[in-house]
Amino acid sequence: MPALRLVVAGVDHRTAPADLRDRLQIEDRALPDALAQFKAAGFSEAVVLSTCDRVVVVGLADGNESAALPVIAAAAGLTAVDLPQGLRLTGAAAEEYLFAVAAALDSQIIGEPQVLGQLKTAHRAAQDLGHAGVGLAPILDAAYGAAKRVRTETRIAEGPVSMAAACAQLCRDLHGDLARTTALAVGSGDMAALLLEQLRAAGLADVVCVARHRRRSEAMAHRLSGHVGELADLPRLLAAADIVVAGQGDGRYVVTREEAELALKLRRRKPIFFADTAVPRDVEPRVEALDGAFVYDLDDLERVAAEGRAGRKTEVERARAILAEEIGHFRSGRAERRGASAVVRLRRRFEAARNQALAETGDAVRATELVVSRLLHAPSERLRRIAAEEGESGAEAALRRLFGDEEEEG
Repeated sequence: MPALRLVVAGVDHRTAPADLRDRLQIEDRALPDALAQFKAAGFSEAVVLSTCDRVVVVGLADGNESAALPVIAAAAGLTAVDLPQGLRLTGAAAEEYLFAVAAALDSQIIGEPQVLGQLKTAHRAAQDLGHAGVGLAPILDAAYGAAKRVRTETRIAEGPVSMAAACAQLCRDLHGDLARTTALAVGSGDMAALLLEQLRAAGLADVVCVARHRRRSEAMAHRLSGHVGELADLPRLLAAADIVVAGQGDGRYVVTREEAELALKLRRRKPIFFADTAVPRDVEPRVEALDGAFVYDLDDLERVAAEGRAGRKTEVERARAILAEEIGHFRSGRAERRGASAVVRLRRRFEAARNQALAETGDAVRATELVVSRLLHAPSERLRRIAAEEGESGAEAALRRLFGDEEEEG
């Protein structure tokens, strides 16, 4: 029977465009069926992580990891033919990917704070449905611990938070009291949500959420205690918005110069603050030239937050070093645990041999001689074969690995 191995399979921001990732989202109501399908496809345990950046299964499987992609496609009413090659990671590569995701080092916005909570929520949901247990728990717990170290020992998570605070301050500078302002959320990216949460905390009166897929706008509106709008109604919504936070990122401009110009005209040139969090950008660059349009992308917000690129790079490098150390600890601990089970089996074998010898002889001295002879027979034969194949030094090295450096003279 093939050994179970860690598998990460699906699509992420590097392998699929935002529009396709949106279509592939596995909502809570579809999760039980999806997990059952993963089990049928050969996953003994599975956790589904479905976010703006990725839709992946993290699981233990003994077969072909590519079986995960048809399940993800089917949950969205698609076929595997509709999908790109996506992710198919196993073993060490899957472990490293999982650790990087938990620590927010594999997000579109490095250091974004939501992903660890999203992973933990996905893990709990799979546990509650009986699809995650003692097999996945050690690797996930190790990934959580590594992510905690990254957040406490580096400033990697301060970037997105400080950018959100910078955005709120810029909006206050432009519009004054945010309790008299309305925001428009276009798309449902995690960074857009973070900025809007900060604006809400700063007093933002209301937010209207639109997206290419209505279920995403509904989820965003629920998260922000806002309202759902229609993307087809964008010209009117732009004209009513004091702040526009864009996070669609599907490669098409959501706000064009012409649309922004019309909105400003309807507002009688009352300014609009645009926070473009999308990668690639949602707001056409030509919008920046319009009077009354104040456009900030992520680089702009980071500069306002006074975080230099060199310092940011250093924090990322420190975070990656912590991950490498934590992955090493996890792997050595796993090897020790496996070694411990081997020691238990060895002790049981020796105990069984002792009991059998005592039962046969009834004499402790004779039983001891018999046990030593029986237990040494197989290792002695193997040592002779090693000596024949590798020379005496090979046999000596094998002995030292088992019993240490002590050498008996005689």
